[in-house]
Amino acid sequence: MSETVVEKQQAVEVVEERKETLLESISGMAFVLVVGLFVLTFVAQNFEIPSSSMVPTMLIGDHLVVDHTTFAPPTKWMPLVHYRPVQHGDIIVFLKPNPESPDLILVKRAIGLPGDRIHLRHGVLYLNGVAQVEPQISMPDDGDPMHGYQAYRDDFPSAPPDDSNITALWATELQSHIVNGELVVPEGKIFGMGDNRLASLDGRFWGFIPKEAVLGRPMFIYWSFMTSEDQMYKTSANERVAFMGHILLHIFDQTRWKRTFHRVV
Repeated sequence: MSETVVEKQQAVEVVEERKETLLESISGMAFVLVVGLFVLTFVAQNFEIPSSSMVPTMLIGDHLVVDHTTFAPPTKWMPLVHYRPVQHGDIIVFLKPNPESPDLILVKRAIGLPGDRIHLRHGVLYLNGVAQVEPQISMPDDGDPMHGYQAYRDDFPSAPPDDSNITALWATELQSHIVNGELVVPEGKIFGMGDNRLASLDGRFWGFIPKEAVLGRPMFIYWSFMTSEDQMYKTSANERVAFMGHILLHIFDQTRWKRTFHRVV
């Protein structure tokens, strides 16, 4: 065997035996971390649904991947991204726009855009004078004492009762946006409501959503776990640890497997 062949074999053995250094391992992990943080910050993020306001579209315990880019202001440095404004019927994730609960993130459906005229009559939504067909929406049932007709909620806009959940700021501002019995959405604002209209504390109770408060739109459910409606109020350390233990014990039998990777529309 020639010296050239031996040298080549030795070089191959050296390459095969070469192991990743500590610095290379750290660099690799740092790269993955940076890419992950970029994706979670600018492209997508995960959120959990804590209440029943969007039932049946989204259930308590649904975990969502939220797209941050579609509704963001267009940028020249990312020409391949599809940007568009919020449209009627879009489900949006946003910061609740009132001082009573700062930094609270909500999920609702965009019902009204700037210039739209909105009113409800016995739970039926009228958009610019046209009754909307909304098969996913809960409607008042006069035969059900829990979900019977309520004037302010189901005949919006109207005079709110003294014991309603309407915020003080919205109670003062509401009348200035009513024209001929309809709510008119001002420029730069969005009006949102939950699909579970009978139980949703939505725009009817706290007002418009500023466009700049919109964080993104839900893309799909990556995991859904059966969760009680009162879980969102259990905020102590012991209660959180107990729920984590409950998840570990029941992750297989209480995961809603059919909702995995379910697209949100």
